[in-house]
Amino acid sequence: MFTIGDFARHGRVSVRMLRHYDATGLLRPAHVDPATGYRYYAAAQLSRLNRVIALKELGFTLQQVRDIVDEKAGTEELRGMLRLRRAELEATVAAVAARLVQVEARLRSIESEGHMPTNDVVIKEIRAVRVAELTATATGFDPRDIGPVITPLYDELFRRLDAAGITPTGPGVAYYEDAPEGGGAITVHAAVQVSAPLRDGEDLRILDLPPVDRAATIVHRGPMDAVVPTAQALAHWIDGNGYRSSGYPREVNLECPENREEWVTELQTPVVEV
Repeated sequence: MFTIGDFARHGRVSVRMLRHYDATGLLRPAHVDPATGYRYYAAAQLSRLNRVIALKELGFTLQQVRDIVDEKAGTEELRGMLRLRRAELEATVAAVAARLVQVEARLRSIESEGHMPTNDVVIKEIRAVRVAELTATATGFDPRDIGPVITPLYDELFRRLDAAGITPTGPGVAYYEDAPEGGGAITVHAAVQVSAPLRDGEDLRILDLPPVDRAATIVHRGPMDAVVPTAQALAHWIDGNGYRSSGYPREVNLECPENREEWVTELQTPVVEV
């Protein structure tokens, strides 16, 4: 038998935690001295302690932990609880990873202040192009708002094109506009070049994107989650060269391999002379 202090050291937990587990019924001492009230634990109880700690670290509530370790939860119920928790953890990891990408992008923007490239920007005329598209609404123009909307849009667009027997003839073109409902919401257009008759159906829209007389363009390499430094480099160039932007940039997907780090996208911002 171990004193509570010895058992805490062997279990790599605090005495206070053991007292809390005793009070909540998660881990009772094997013996309590009736005269002194001292708690004593058996080595076999380390197994239960390990399970309690592991389940707590997975985010289960005390009641859920108690049900699991006391085998009150059936196998199917336990499997369901673990699967749900796994999905929650995966979502949390994905969200944290996305935030890290944004932090790194903002950091690169800060570090490059005063050193914005000028020779990478090209002023060009953008010709009209026929595209097939689907649209949806994002809550804002932040990459964290756009990404979860545009990715499934493109997946669905290519599925519908395949069902309609239409083969893309050029790169994808994403473009944006303020949503009618306002409040900073953005209408997201996920489009791809096609050679097909004009169409304005509910399932698929085929239209001609109008030409742009003058656009300031720059090439972004890497995932669109990290586009902020490139977009801001373009903004600095526009501001410093006697232009102002007259709309949201188009994003032309020049190369989209499976590895998003190898993506090549041209940003095309319509501009007018100041």
